[in-house]
Amino acid sequence: MSDFTVNMNEYLPLRDLVFNTLRQAILKGELKPGERLMEIQLAEKLGVSRTPIREAIRKLELEGLVIMIPRRGAEVARISQRSLQDVLEVRGALEELATDLACQRITDEELQKLQDAENHFKEVVAAGASEMEIAEADEAYHDIIYAASGNTKLVQMINNLREQMYRYRLEYIKDEAKRGTLIDEHERILEAIKLRDIIRAKALMKEHIDNQEITVTKNLEEEEERNAKR
Repeated sequence: MSDFTVNMNEYLPLRDLVFNTLRQAILKGELKPGERLMEIQLAEKLGVSRTPIREAIRKLELEGLVIMIPRRGAEVARISQRSLQDVLEVRGALEELATDLACQRITDEELQKLQDAENHFKEVVAAGASEMEIAEADEAYHDIIYAASGNTKLVQMINNLREQMYRYRLEYIKDEAKRGTLIDEHERILEAIKLRDIIRAKALMKEHIDNQEITVTKNLEEEEERNAKR
């Protein structure tokens, strides 16, 4: 089982701390799709009783992150093509709007931050960093575009999707062959924003999100085929 712990510094009830810990572990891929959630093992690992573990698993089931299998118990839900499509359709629309507004409103300081974020992304990829580190560097790049939109409601809406987007972002980055493509896409989006070319920047952002959906869908289909042969 992956190395994750409860952050006891948060001012939340224990049941909420356990729920947030397990939720983050699933979204970040520390608990893998299809992995069984054993109450006793999780309770021992997190240093809590089985009661908050059981409550957390029920809430995760309601969110669709956990499923209950007869005679087997709880396990992490596999990523479905439908949920992928739903999330990325919404993300695509919000990202295109953020890119449009950023082209109009981005400051010189924010442009430099975006360039720095892209440089950092290239560095972590070149260094062979972990999937989570690369995903976080990718997220930081996009965060600057969101902030540069100057629209707090838009940023809030994107943040509400952040954790669901993170799961798919991580799945995409697992495909090492696509990391060079990500760098190239980031570079071209950055240049279009620098030129304030709204039409090109939005088209490039759409291509960026579409490529993620195509790749993750392909990976899901291949995984389904492998599982069917077992």
